[in-house]
This record gives sequence, structure tokens and C-alpha cells, in this order.
Amino acid sequence: MKKILLPLTILGTALYSCTPKIGSIINVSEVKRIETVLSADDMKGRQLFTPELDKAADFIAAEFQKSGLEFYGENDSYMQSFDMLQASPSTINGRLDQEALSTSNVTVNSTSESVEVNSLSDHELVKVTKDANFNQLVFPVLRTNKNVVVLIDPAHAANFARLGRIAGRAKFPTEYSQVFIMTDNLDPKSLTLTAKNTVTKQPLKNVVGVIPGKSRKDEYVVFGGHYDHIGIGRPDANQDSIYNGANDNAAGTTAVMMLGEYFNKLKDNERTLIFVAFTAEESGGFGSTYFSKQLDPDKVVAMFNIEMIGTDSKWGPNSAYITGFEKSSMGEILQKNLIGSKFHFEPDPYPKQNLFYRSDNRTLAELGVPAHTISTSKMEEAPNDEPNYHKASDEIGTLDIENMTEVIKAIALSSKTIISGEDTPTRVEKLD
Repeated sequence: MKKILLPLTILGTALYSCTPKIGSIINVSEVKRIETVLSADDMKGRQLFTPELDKAADFIAAEFQKSGLEFYGENDSYMQSFDMLQASPSTINGRLDQEALSTSNVTVNSTSESVEVNSLSDHELVKVTKDANFNQLVFPVLRTNKNVVVLIDPAHAANFARLGRIAGRAKFPTEYSQVFIMTDNLDPKSLTLTAKNTVTKQPLKNVVGVIPGKSRKDEYVVFGGHYDHIGIGRPDANQDSIYNGANDNAAGTTAVMMLGEYFNKLKDNERTLIFVAFTAEESGGFGSTYFSKQLDPDKVVAMFNIEMIGTDSKWGPNSAYITGFEKSSMGEILQKNLIGSKFHFEPDPYPKQNLFYRSDNRTLAELGVPAHTISTSKMEEAPNDEPNYHKASDEIGTLDIENMTEVIKAIALSSKTIISGEDTPTRVEKLD
């Protein structure tokens, strides 16, 4: 028996030694290399619908290819492309009782070339009185799948002007329209309106790579982070106008790319792993919304959304927090897998900021997926706790690359029992 056991022991040791050490793949040098490219000045802040955002997507795809990731689904590349529609008003005519309607007092949220309202009974009616909370009443209407007419008291004129800019953004195609009218007449008897729009397509793309699972191919674990930022803005005191977005969120995107390389070298995942760099998080979460519609949410076991991990957390180095910690058992699983290590995950210490529903995990979480954001960003008095947030000063020189590397390693190690199928997090309660 001893003659048999000794060779088996040697073989087992040899196999273990062939497993790549995490530091040989996820290390400061590689993290800095990728972060430097994504947050460089020549990316011009990775703003939506710019050549620089496409340049960033191409770089991410090239890294996925180097790591050996497969394409997602039936895609013939790493690009998950889709179109948004942007409608610009050309003419608006009509009457609310005897009051003339035009582009000066009407905003239409639509993706149709023509919108007609011939009766107040055709649309649901919402009234925003002088003393009403504009944000609470109006902004949910922008996201609804209904035909709605919103009558807004002129006391909200400043917000009404802002509403026009928001309604003019690109959006998913929809058959529904919402009409916002600024008027003193909140109890009209009749409404007729015709709005003509110039509609243009706006192409967007996520970047997605896959490592198929061994025994549980139809169970998915998603690692994601958004690669867009806010582009070029007002120059600061140093005459710097490029909002590089090194922490927000080149840091999270770097983590996704490093994790893809690590897990594909490990090749021990029983569940299928999906790595996605989301577009348009800064403009409404369009990338993650589209991505979530391509999946059966019941097959998504867990989603790790990685957002702003380039600065130390409130607990200092070797720590990060998990949003929505209490909404599933995922955080407890990750904590368990880090016992004995120098790193620790904590519940979100900023519940008033509602961070669980403010990032790219939101759309999958609303469908019941244990989808949580991992972050180190200090948000107690957001954005003051992160002095470079949405500023030109959000550059690589402000990041703690060593600690960022440890965060990425911690995500890799803490997810091991979910990837292997040993642990399955409880589900998040679905939103209606």
C-alpha cells in the first residue's frame, strides 16, 4: 500500500503545483497596465457615442481575446451591439382647452416620429401642482411603459427645462409616449396635440466574454463593470478638461478583465462565467439593461458588479463593501471564503445613498438575481468623500493600485465556492 500511496501523493502535489498562483496573473504590474490604457487622456473620458468609447471597447475585446475567452451566445465577436433611438422635436402643435401648445411649453418623451393625442382619455393623467415634489412625480413617468400626459404648474419651470434635456436623450425603442405640459390649467376639459420628431439611431455595445462551465453550463455567474465615463467637461484650476474616470470606472473594468484572465487559466469553473464591460451606465444603465434582457434571470446564480475600487475604503486597505448585503446570502458566502485572509468584505455602510439600485447590478437584482456591487468608494457625504468623483482629477495617480489589486484578488478567491457550485446564494426579492 505504501508503494501505491507515495506515487499518488507525489502526483497530487505535482498537479497542485501546476495551478497558477493568483499573484502571477492578478498583480500590480498588470492592473496598472490595463488601468493606464483605459484612463489615459487619449480616451477623452470614454463618453457615450464617441470614437474614444469605441476605442476602449476594442481594447477590452483584445484583452478578452488574449485571455482566451469565448464569444457570448450566437455572437461572432465580443461585441454585444444594440441600438438606441434619439428623438428630437421638430414641431409641436395643439391646444389644451384654448391654450396654444408648442415646443416652448411641451416636452415629449418618445421614440416615435409622430405622437398624437386627441383626447384626455387617451392617456393616463398626472398633475404636478405648485407645492408637489417634482422629482417624485415626474421622473418615474419617464421610465414607465404607459401613455401618460403630465400637467406641470409653472412654479416648476426650472425643472421643466431640465426635463426637456433628459427626454431628448437616446433611449430604447418604445411604442409608448409621455407628454409633459407646463400650464396653469391643471383641470382641462380637452387636449389635442401633434408632435413630429426627427429620430436617429445611436449604436451602443457591451463587451462580453465567456468561460463555459464544466458540469453546470446552464448556471451563470456574471462579473461586470461599466467602461463608459462622462467625457470632456469644464476645465478645472489646472486647465484640465478630460474627465478620465480612472476610479469611475476604469478600475472596475480592469477588475473584470483581470478576473477573466485568471479564471480562464484556472479552468476549474463548474458554472459558466460571463465577463461583461457595460456601456452607458453614466447615461441611464442602458448597457446592463440590454444585457439583462438577453439572459434567463433564473439561470443567473450570482452577479458581481465591480464599481470604483481604486481608493481605500472607510476601513482602510484590504477591505471593501457589498451593496444590498442583507438582500441575499451572497455576502455571507464571500465573507466565509475569506476567513483567515488579510482581506474582509463588509455590508454597505451607506444605506441612505441607496447604492444597491444605483449601479449596473440593478436590472438583474430587480429580476431576483443575487446581484451586488462591490466597491471601496467612500459615499457618506457623496461625492465629497471621494474628492475626484466626476472630476478631471479622477486620474490614475490618485488610485491605490496595490490595494486595488488586493480587491480584485479577494473577489477571485471569495467567489470560488459559487463558481464551483458548492454554494448557491439565496435570491433577491423581485421588484414588481
